[in-house]
Amino acid sequence: MRLWPILLLWGSAMPVWAGHAYALWGEPRMPAGFDHFGYVNPDAPKGGELRLVSNLRVSTFDKYNPFTIKGNSPAYLSDLMFDTLLTGSLDETATGYGLLAQDVEVAADGLSVVFRLRPEARFHNGKPVLAQDVKFSYDTLMGPYTSPAYKTALFDVAGIDVIDDRTVRYRFKHPNRELPLTVGGLPVFSRDWGVENGKAKRFDQVVMDIPIGSGPYKIGPVRFGKDITYVRDPGYWARDLNVRKGTANFDRILVKIYRDNTARLEALKAGEFDLMRFFSAGDWARRVTGRKFDTGELVKGNFEHKLPSGFQSYVLNTRRPLLQDARVREALGLAYDFEWMSRQLFYGAYQRINGLFGNTLCETRGTPTPEELALMEPWRQSLPASAFGPMTTPPRTEGGTTLRDNLRRAQALLREAGWEVKDGALRNAQGQAMVLEYLDSSEGGVRSLSSWIRNLQKLGITLNFRAVDFALYQQRLSKFDFDITTIAYQGTNNPGQELADMFGSQAADTEDSGNFPGVKSKAVDAMIRSIVSAKTLDELLPACHVLERVIAHGHYLIPQYTAPSHRMVYNAWRLERPATLPPYSTGEAWAIDTWWARMPPQTAPDPARR
Repeated sequence: MRLWPILLLWGSAMPVWAGHAYALWGEPRMPAGFDHFGYVNPDAPKGGELRLVSNLRVSTFDKYNPFTIKGNSPAYLSDLMFDTLLTGSLDETATGYGLLAQDVEVAADGLSVVFRLRPEARFHNGKPVLAQDVKFSYDTLMGPYTSPAYKTALFDVAGIDVIDDRTVRYRFKHPNRELPLTVGGLPVFSRDWGVENGKAKRFDQVVMDIPIGSGPYKIGPVRFGKDITYVRDPGYWARDLNVRKGTANFDRILVKIYRDNTARLEALKAGEFDLMRFFSAGDWARRVTGRKFDTGELVKGNFEHKLPSGFQSYVLNTRRPLLQDARVREALGLAYDFEWMSRQLFYGAYQRINGLFGNTLCETRGTPTPEELALMEPWRQSLPASAFGPMTTPPRTEGGTTLRDNLRRAQALLREAGWEVKDGALRNAQGQAMVLEYLDSSEGGVRSLSSWIRNLQKLGITLNFRAVDFALYQQRLSKFDFDITTIAYQGTNNPGQELADMFGSQAADTEDSGNFPGVKSKAVDAMIRSIVSAKTLDELLPACHVLERVIAHGHYLIPQYTAPSHRMVYNAWRLERPATLPPYSTGEAWAIDTWWARMPPQTAPDPARR
């Protein structure tokens, strides 16, 4: 199938695409008829087993339906069992290649996209994947029993039409370059899933029914509370498709569950599973040792990537009266001493985060450009004056600036906001002390928080650490019942409608939304609309930069840190891998998608290593 640019106008001068793939900007890297992606081994042998450890914070699972709100589904289930109309490549940031869809065509007016399904596409029950299934999946995800994030992300989708058995059209409320990728990435599942005695269950009652998807794996043996095994579907319909060639190489993927980090680490050292990604700099630097590392069976791999840095942050809940003044929020951030933590706790493994879009084209630097100022001017009265100056930079405690300097600045801000130290505590005019609670789901989180707590005490602020079990943590987050917590926001190269869920005014009043800080700003809403409706990069980037400035200068978040690489231990006696990490892959996904089993496994040290 050939990809061709159709020189029609979309709004002003946007080309429209039809063909084997859709690129948000520019053209797809891989031409029509390509054989396989460049980062896979197309001749990788099939077979063997990959033994993983669950990457979820919950210690078990209680459902197989990953789309409903309540309960927890097993790790990796969605990616392994549900195909999508389009699939991304791991060395591009904004291109979807046909998977279930054999071609995609965006209308000249940008108000719809048509997908034509491959006739060979099959669900696990052997039935063909039809347009009615695509519509059923979309309608279900937009229903009342799924996460509100779907409704936010698909807010600008006007509807879906079944053209014929294998042709489906999504209609959009407004031209939006990203929506073809968004709807193309939705999971597609069978209308037979959850049908009992010929009658479909309500979707929130589809709990332990085995999902009927069309992905490369099915659910195999399960030991609740201990592990789940996914088994490769020998009849997987897309096993020879170019976008799947060289992937899904393992016959079985076993996912083990451990209740705490210590047990998980010791199990890795004992060889109970084959691969684990590390998020603790302390574990990585000091505790990843042992006999199996000495023999070369276990290998520490530090794989550099080009992923967006994301914006893992302390989230300040502005619904709380004590946190509604931006000067107070800025003062809290000035007491956060990243340089001390980097030296004492992190072994220099992390980089400080600043804004929302680090390591992407959307990252903001310097003072606003004329294009940015034009976007900001209508909202000048509601924006902090500092937003019209240089982009924020994180407070530092090196290079001529000390923690004492930062705390003095914090004291000045607090005085401006009406807070003074009286009777050993920071109090407002009503005598109320500044006492805040940090909510966490693990006792272990107090270690990284301790220096911030000490520094806040110097300002007269009490920050109490409160650890609750994960279920209660999730419940309190969904109801925004917290003062401060940490959210590890994922970054993106293609910001879009999901920003409305994270920062939109409507989401601020919607339980279960992602607007944890409670941002309610007409300027923010306007920038999100500009981002979503951007037709060119020249329109997108200024809107991204303004949004990043407004959020940063509003001090809703205290950015933390990020790792520029994936730290993974893997079993080199059991696993083989491609030579290089594709730049936009997450760590475990790279292994699951493209590694393969060494057959037979190595059972003794390599003499060359002795």
